[in-house]
Amino acid sequence: MNINSLKHYINSKTSSSPLVIFRISFGLLIFFSIIRFWSNGWIKSLYLDPVFHFSYLGFSWVKPVGNYTYLIFLLCILSSLGFALGYKYKLSSIVLFLSFTYIELMDKTTYLNHYYLISILAFMLIFLPAANYFSIDSLRNNKDKLIPRWSVDSIKVMLCIVYFYAGFAKINSDWLIDAQPLKIWLQGSYDIPLIGELLQKKWVHYIMSWGGMLYDCLIPFLLYIKRTRWFAFLLVVIFHVLTKVLFPAIGMFPYIMIVSCFIFFNYSYHDQIILFLRRLVNKTRLYKNLKKRVEKPKILNHSRNSMYLIAGFLLLQILIPLRYKLYPGELFWTEQGYRFSWRVMLVEKRGHTDFRIINSDDNQEFYVNNEDFLTPFQEKQMSFQPDFIVEFAQFLGDYYTEKGLNNVEVYVDAFATLNGRKSERLIDPKINLYGIKNSILHKDWINPYPHEINKL
Repeated sequence: MNINSLKHYINSKTSSSPLVIFRISFGLLIFFSIIRFWSNGWIKSLYLDPVFHFSYLGFSWVKPVGNYTYLIFLLCILSSLGFALGYKYKLSSIVLFLSFTYIELMDKTTYLNHYYLISILAFMLIFLPAANYFSIDSLRNNKDKLIPRWSVDSIKVMLCIVYFYAGFAKINSDWLIDAQPLKIWLQGSYDIPLIGELLQKKWVHYIMSWGGMLYDCLIPFLLYIKRTRWFAFLLVVIFHVLTKVLFPAIGMFPYIMIVSCFIFFNYSYHDQIILFLRRLVNKTRLYKNLKKRVEKPKILNHSRNSMYLIAGFLLLQILIPLRYKLYPGELFWTEQGYRFSWRVMLVEKRGHTDFRIINSDDNQEFYVNNEDFLTPFQEKQMSFQPDFIVEFAQFLGDYYTEKGLNNVEVYVDAFATLNGRKSERLIDPKINLYGIKNSILHKDWINPYPHEINKL
């Protein structure tokens, strides 16, 4: 692309309808997701009941705030609804991003790729003109539909980044040669009606492994090409519905991806949806009252600086998943650079971890009962993730120091199994983890993995 073509693209306009539908569906998905989260009692069980919370590096200050934590969730609910309706959009989008991201930073145990994706998209939408049309903020300016073309394309690029990295991550010997970990998971799905018995077949494991890799790698191209778009979207629906059936614990991710991929369609399809919604809205008394109260259009004029910021942000999203290349050792074992890299459901890893406390003054020692400090879910996640293990060791060291023990040392017997292989020792048992500072540097106290997994 030459300079003139680039300038033409930057200055080109397109209908805002795809971004409008994305705004509405994205906001409503978060709205119902948080309500579901609240109604299931997960706020209490995940954030209020635990006495200890695992933190992201640099965000140890982000913690639950007792019963006030419910207010953070309430802010997220209200802002997601305001975001969907396009009401005080700038404020709603900022509050939505901050509240949702704060929720996800409160405990690293709850990390999921689609939570990270929601935070990313919520941040991008702060700077995109998603409420210039068919929103409460634009009730008196419904004909102003044109927005910069890059505004819509930036969402498409972000979705492509997710799919590409998810596909490339599957190009490894475990996934393609051994059909792992799908073989483990599918064999455990024997009780699913109609297809449970079929899922026990070896050839099914390989078809789904290779099919999953090819789907992730090719679906962005198929969505971009007009002739294959409907076929691609059908694949998106089938793939994510099947994922939800096989792995119910995956949560809202399938719905988010299905709804998000509709942005690839021509604006004429989105216009039809808006026309249908407009007919419904026009009949309501609430709409008529709102229209009377809005004195002037509140159109968000996004400057060229927004484009530069989004471009820089997308470049960052391309680079972040590659940081694992900076670390030695087996990525699936050390997990250094594993998070935030779109490695979606790529490993089956379990572990068992015992912590040993030594008072070096008199060499007295004892083992910790992890259940005294962690919920079953926290203990499960901690047992095979090295950064969790060292963080919990630091907590235990501080805890017993405050209890009056002098010169506390913390050692760990940690074993983990990866993709069905035999259990191996994960952490060097001779290392005092209380004397280690958790950082982004290579963790040389993680034992090397004795098996080789070939990957890109």
